[in-house]
Amino acid sequence: MCSAFRSAAILALVLLATDAAARDLRVCADPNNLPFSNARLEGLENKLVDILAEELHAHVTYTWWAQRRGFIRNTLNAGLCDLVPGTAAGLEMLQTTKPYYRSTYVFVTRADGPQVASLDDPALRTLRIGVPLIGDDGANPPPAHALARRGIVANVRGYSIYGDYRQSDPPARIVEAVAAGEIDVAIAWGPLAGYFAPRQAVPLRIAPVLPMREAELPMTFAVALGVRRGEDALRDEIETALTRRRADIDALLAAYGVPRAENAAREPEP
Repeated sequence: MCSAFRSAAILALVLLATDAAARDLRVCADPNNLPFSNARLEGLENKLVDILAEELHAHVTYTWWAQRRGFIRNTLNAGLCDLVPGTAAGLEMLQTTKPYYRSTYVFVTRADGPQVASLDDPALRTLRIGVPLIGDDGANPPPAHALARRGIVANVRGYSIYGDYRQSDPPARIVEAVAAGEIDVAIAWGPLAGYFAPRQAVPLRIAPVLPMREAELPMTFAVALGVRRGEDALRDEIETALTRRRADIDALLAAYGVPRAENAAREPEP
């Protein structure tokens, strides 16, 4: 009996020591931003972090912060965390890994509605169009600028990518508006549309926006993970983990309905 008790005590001490020695992977993410992340850890980026933590033998801790302007400055660069799991590749205010996927803006329509694939489709001059908006200072996503260049303005309705944060997943409103018949077509970021379109009460169709690039307006972007500048060792560890778990990450992206643009013509990173 004594021997069994002693063995159990030793095992408990070993487990405690192992847990105490485990490294922390400190992550900053938005608590209300599906399909990417939420406080219930249901998002694509939450699951990606779990995969990386498993590879790094790390314990994940989150700092939650609404993904607004100033997000990187107030979180990663303020030292609150060491990793941002979803950011544009090449973003200057941090150091990014190699991209783990590339996606594209898409047209979202009802399955029984108009089929639109090109920004030059004449139908866009009369259809009710929803576009994502960031602010009133001109810093809006490429689709809004591409339509304005074509003189398509009067029939365009803006949906803030920030939305009403008191509601769940505020960026989803643009996809829900298509399902509800408030607009005829939305131009939305692919991962957002790919996740929320199948969850609507009516069937929706998504199609990549063409052309994928015109002048300085790319419609496809590569997505990476971000660390602080100078954190080369952590970046290298993350990149090694991404390579080792490539099959799991591809399966994760498919499960979340992410439209992939890896086989599209390669534009320079933003």
